[in-house]
Amino acid sequence: MAALTAGQRGRKVLVLDRSNKVGKKILMSGGGRCNFTNLFVEPGNYLSANPHFCISALNRYTQWDFISLVEKHRIPWHERKHGELFCDDSAKDILDMLLAECERAKVTIKAACDVTAVTAPADAKPGERFLLQTGLGEFRCESLVVATGGLSIPTLGGSGFGYTLAKQFGHQVLPTRAGLVPFMFSDGFKAVTERLSGLAVEVTLSNELAAFTENLLFTHRGVSGPAALQLSNYWLPGESIRVNLFPQDDMAGWLKTQKKTHPKSLLRTLLNERLAKSLVLELQALLWADLAETPLAQWTDAALEQLGGQLNGWLLKPSGTEGYRTAEVTLGGVDTTELSSKTMESKKQPGLYFVGEVMDVTGWLGGFNFQWAWASGHAAGQVV
Repeated sequence: MAALTAGQRGRKVLVLDRSNKVGKKILMSGGGRCNFTNLFVEPGNYLSANPHFCISALNRYTQWDFISLVEKHRIPWHERKHGELFCDDSAKDILDMLLAECERAKVTIKAACDVTAVTAPADAKPGERFLLQTGLGEFRCESLVVATGGLSIPTLGGSGFGYTLAKQFGHQVLPTRAGLVPFMFSDGFKAVTERLSGLAVEVTLSNELAAFTENLLFTHRGVSGPAALQLSNYWLPGESIRVNLFPQDDMAGWLKTQKKTHPKSLLRTLLNERLAKSLVLELQALLWADLAETPLAQWTDAALEQLGGQLNGWLLKPSGTEGYRTAEVTLGGVDTTELSSKTMESKKQPGLYFVGEVMDVTGWLGGFNFQWAWASGHAAGQVV
């Protein structure tokens, strides 16, 4: 986005990509259909130590601007829940669109090009502020835009190169950690997730900082799905998470009502109508094994209230996350207080710009990180 925007202004642009093929992260996103933006983009959808930083760029290149570009290229798309927008056919449509715009703007792209060193010689000639040593030779440029992403999914090219470069030019890099990533368990609950692997259930997953009502997916390692990925951005090691299996109901009240209307029924029989039988059996073993064969009429109201509280607030303690290997984003990064929110330019090194995930701006799941990439890239591309 930065390249095509600058190229459209008549700037001579060269893109260097260390991967052997450009756009790998675009191609794998959204299950291969690219969740390219969201209808409801707000600053509150982003995490940053400097929360106001993203506002300017998001306001100046909105989701509607990107949707217009998609429609200009006649790419069919559809909306899913929570305003998430996906290609009807393939993520390749978005990549081809961006490459076509770059070609039209006369942007040169070189893949499989490792940058080994970057310097800013004091005696540089006009227009040659930066000197880049690469596997394809030496390049000089007036403006350098760093769009290297973060540490997430190293198999797709994720690395810490952008952070190293930022530090080289005097920038602070805030601590990084994996974001939008599944939780893992090492205690007895891991066996439960293994037995339930593949089962998805809509829950509200929460901690002290955030709550998300989405699908929770049990896996062989722990829990994943949108609810887990979203909450992982707000979770720190050692903290517990809370699972509300019935977000729409006060289960203590529901259980006491069932006691009156179905006094002879077993609890698992009633819950089997609302949850997968395999999950109900696991819950029974964990939460009410001693009363498993007891009809509801013989349960005390106090016991039902306690169980209702557990069903609405099942506490789990992850041992960790799956880390950068499967994380969709990297939290933290280049300190945005040292960048211009209007242009993305460094306040420490003229001509140096940072865009996208390499900065300390991280979006929710649902197209928000792509929109930040488009918006920040466009901001830099307008001025380089």
